[in-house]
Amino acid sequence: MNKVKSFLKTTFLGGFLVVLPIIVLIFVLNWLFDFLTANISPITKLLIQTTKVNEVVAAVIAVTIMLLLFFVVGILVQTRFGKFFFEIFEERLLKRIPIYRIIKETVIQLFGGEKMIFKGVALVKPFNNDTMITAFITDDSIEDYITVFIPSAPAPTGGYIYHIKREYVTKIDYPVEQAMRTVLSLGAGSKDVLKELEVNKK
Repeated sequence: MNKVKSFLKTTFLGGFLVVLPIIVLIFVLNWLFDFLTANISPITKLLIQTTKVNEVVAAVIAVTIMLLLFFVVGILVQTRFGKFFFEIFEERLLKRIPIYRIIKETVIQLFGGEKMIFKGVALVKPFNNDTMITAFITDDSIEDYITVFIPSAPAPTGGYIYHIKREYVTKIDYPVEQAMRTVLSLGAGSKDVLKELEVNKK
């Protein structure tokens, strides 16, 4: 009886973990579609009334206008004034919303919105025991020590800086972006990181 319960529980959980991400993806895509159509609808109607184009052409023009808007905003935030204004706006308002920081960090890591400051991935033993911690190398210019950043999951920009002796640092050939995803997913996918450790030992 216990085996049957265990089988049903494992099977149900396995199916749940497969189906849930698909459902969430469908909801997100549906939300994005509704958001996009809702926001371009006024522009589409205005274009149809003023230029007499059909609905499909008007929708394409409206989407193009929105993309141009994103482009213009991107240019503005690269200027000194635009960057200064946005940083103030972000510090005083956006960062006070707890979920904003997580969303921003996730988007940055998934889409590469910012230049990576990390020079590589390593597994470190900061306390000289058998516990290994995923770390990101930030400076490798000191003779006996390596400076690493150890993030706190799931927010990858929060964490601690350690200056660790080289003998306690094992560099691995693993993409920074993928290692960062394991942080965002609370360690899921770390088996691939540990596999690289085994490769280094051979």
